[in-house]
Order: sequence, then structure tokens, then C-alpha cells
Amino acid sequence: MNALVPLPVVLPLCVTGLKLAIGPRLHRFQRFISIAVLGAVLVLSVVLMVAADRHGPLSVHLGDFAPPVGITLVADRLAGLMLTVSSAVTLLVLVYSLGQGMADRDDQAPVGVFHPAYLILVAGVSCTFLAGDLVNLYVGFEIMLVASFVLLTIGGTATRIRAGSTYVIISLFSSVLFLVAIAMTYAVAGTVNLAQLAQRLQEVPLGVRTLLEAMLLTVFAIKAAVFPLAAWLPDSYPTAPAPVTAVFAGLLTKVGVYSMLRTQTLLFPGHRLGDLLMLAALASMAVGILGAVAQTDLKRVLSFTLISHIGYMVFGIALAGRGSIAGAIVYVAHHITVQTTLFLVAGLIERRDGTTELTRLGGLAKTAPLLAVLFFVPAMNLAGIPPLSGFIGKLGLMRAGVADGGGWAWALVAGSAATSLLTLYVMAKVWNLAFWRDAPPGAEEEGVVLESAEDDDTGDDEEERPTGSGSGLPVPAGAVVSAGFLGQSITTTKHLPWPMLVATGAAELLARTPYIEAVLGR
Repeated sequence: MNALVPLPVVLPLCVTGLKLAIGPRLHRFQRFISIAVLGAVLVLSVVLMVAADRHGPLSVHLGDFAPPVGITLVADRLAGLMLTVSSAVTLLVLVYSLGQGMADRDDQAPVGVFHPAYLILVAGVSCTFLAGDLVNLYVGFEIMLVASFVLLTIGGTATRIRAGSTYVIISLFSSVLFLVAIAMTYAVAGTVNLAQLAQRLQEVPLGVRTLLEAMLLTVFAIKAAVFPLAAWLPDSYPTAPAPVTAVFAGLLTKVGVYSMLRTQTLLFPGHRLGDLLMLAALASMAVGILGAVAQTDLKRVLSFTLISHIGYMVFGIALAGRGSIAGAIVYVAHHITVQTTLFLVAGLIERRDGTTELTRLGGLAKTAPLLAVLFFVPAMNLAGIPPLSGFIGKLGLMRAGVADGGGWAWALVAGSAATSLLTLYVMAKVWNLAFWRDAPPGAEEEGVVLESAEDDDTGDDEEERPTGSGSGLPVPAGAVVSAGFLGQSITTTKHLPWPMLVATGAAELLARTPYIEAVLGR
């Protein structure tokens, strides 16, 4: 079973080489192998998640070199869950992009760019979840950076290049800081293997350990878009195509949160920076949701709510208790699906009406009832309406805060409740402007036209989109089905057995011993 651990990383990379060898021709074959490999990664992720739950963490030393020399990959309950959720999301987003036609054809982009870059991004995400040492965690981040820059600037428009440049500059700065932190860690501990660091860092002087913790937290906070290190996100994500924005918002920020979860529980138990993390969590909630209130473009609204709800996850990590860690894990899994679905629906609205500016939208509940349903369910989930998964995650975090009883914990409980109410207000505002009110004067009243992904292969419908409402493109059936499936997964989450997996996974994270013994032996 341990031999399966590297495959979620290796398979996409190998297929990327095959795609580059094939070239931009054979579109249907490109589609087939992309969907096939992501389907295989999803199956592997489920197998690893179940195996880790039944038998404990699975580890493999590539090349049979033991730590600290070799490359170690580890799949425990947390990594298995994150792999499963991310694999399902990337597969559905690919189906959505094929329905839109952007993965195969874009008048402004080289044909065949999307597929290889997307698979490399999936490999990078898998690498970060499975990395058993800091160097390979860094490698996973860099793989994602290269692929995400290509995807973010696909089409080569001036707006995308400008936004992509900002994203790359910030990412490169965090990468340099990460390298410095890795070098300092190796200097004081003689290893970068996470299991060995969990043992050796306890013998490092407290001041040095706190400095290393602060540097790693800063790196991961940039990746996760934690305030005040989140200014780059609202200007970068909304410019990309809808499938790219959706997978970025759903996954890439959560990779940073995952890294914080992993290092804080494994390397820095009883960390001294808990109060600082609580302050960052509260500031992220407040600034993010107030920014969302002030926006009039749907994509920017969702970008600011993304920053706000990252605060919930940091809240759970900062409390560092079993209940709070479980709540943070639940909220990460919940938010991946919810945020991805909302951005996909925003893409469908933009394709149909030619804009996501709320002042130009209206009447969608009457003319596009299917889009209205696809938006309403994840929007209410994001606001934490029971019995959806967002309510479960927020309730777990707030209960953990009340149980903690500290001043910062109570402040975060109050901030969480206020943020939920403001999120409900923001979603109600979007619903009222885009869906419920009548269409603004001059906007054409037209229903949603569905077309199959196969029909989308013909014609030149990828021209520059007009900005007026009602003058966009038909909504492909494949994209609607993909977004709908993600939306349905939101409503059924509470009926699945994974909450028990989360509870045991949180206990395993805080115990640390199962992870260390899986890597180093007894």
C-alpha cells in the first residue's frame, strides 16, 4: 500500500510529458487522458485516505534512502482527506473548462497550454499535501507557482499579465523567505525531515524556535492570503478565466492553510505565537468581509469573502486544541467546495451576460433559474445557514473558542458570529441585485441557453466578450453539470462519514507520535 503514496504526484507529471509530446493536435485525446489521469488520482486519493484511516499514516522513502538523506512522502488522515477533496475539485473544474471550450481553444492563447499546466498544478498540490520534509514542501509550492503563473496569464491580455506579475512577485518573495527559513532550520537541527524536526526542535533554544516558527508562519500566511499579507489576492484572481480563478480560490490558499496546520501541530506544539495568530484571524475576518461589503463586482466580492473566511481556519489553528483543529479541518474541506462552486457560477453568469458587475445584472432568478439555484445553495452555505457544512464548521470552531475561555478566544467567537451575519448580508445583496430585482433598463431579457460540450467545439465563440448585460455567450451544459455536482456535494457533506475521519485526524495531528513512528519507525 505504501507504494501508492507517490502516484498522485508522479501520474500527472508523467502524463504532462506525454501531452507535450503529442502537441496541440488531437484535442479529443488530450481531453480523454486529462480526465482519465485526474480520475485515477481521485481513486488513488480515496484509497490512501481509507488506508490511512484504517492502518495509520503511510510513508515511503523514495530510492530507499532513509531520512535525512532521502525524499519522504507521507499520507496520513489529514493528507488523505485533502488529497481526496482537491482531486474531486480539480476533476470537476476540468470538466467545467472543457464545457466552456477554453481548455481546447482560445483565440488569444496557444492551443495545448491549458492541459499540461493544469496537470502540473495538480501534481504540485499533491506534492505539498504528501511532503514529509520542508524541501519537498518548498518544491511543491514552486511547482504550483510555475503552473499557476501560466494559467493566470493564459490569453496574454494586458490585465492578466499585470495581475500575474503581481502574483509572481509576491510568490517569489515568499519563496525566498521560505528558502531562508529552511536553511536556518537545517543549520540548527541538521535535518529538514518533518518527523526528525518534531524531535530535534524541542532541544533548540526557545528564541531560535520562535524565530523559525514566525518565518514559516509568514511564508504560509502569504500563500494562504491571511491579513495583512492578502492585498495581492483581490487584484490577481478575478482577472483569470473562471475555471482558473475557481481552482485558485478553492485550492491554492488552502495549501497555505494546510502547511500551517501541519507545521504548527507537528513542529511547534504549544506554540508561543497563538495570540498573534488569533489577531491575524480576527483581522482577516473583519477586513475581508468589510471589503466584500464595499464591492460591486461579483468576482471581487467573492475574493474578499475568501480572505475573510481564511480567518476561520486560522482561528482553529491558533487555539491549537483538538476541537479547534477538527473545526479548522472541516472548514478547509467545506470552503474548498463552496468557494470553487461560487467562482464557477460567477463564470457562468459572466459567460451568459457578458459581465459580473452587479449594477449591470438583474432578473436572473426569472430568466436563469438554474443559475439562481446553483448560486443560492453555496451562498447560504458560505453564510453558515444550518444544516449545511458551513454551519457545522463554524459551530465547531465557536464551541472550541467558548471552551478555551480566553479573551482572544471570546473576541474571535464574537468576530465569527459578526462575520457570518455580514456574509449573509453580502450574499443577500448579490442575490437581490443579480437575481431578484428586474433587469436594469437596456439589458436584454434572455434565458439560459444550454449547449453540450460537443457542440461547443465548433464556431468562434471565444471572441472578446462585450461588457453589456445579456450580450454574452451561451452557457454550456457540461459546465453547468460540473458546477451543479459540486453544489450537490455541499448539501450531502453532513451525511458522509468523513466528520469522524476529521475527529480522529485531529487527534492524530496533536498526538504527533503516529506520524513520527510511520516515518522513523519505532
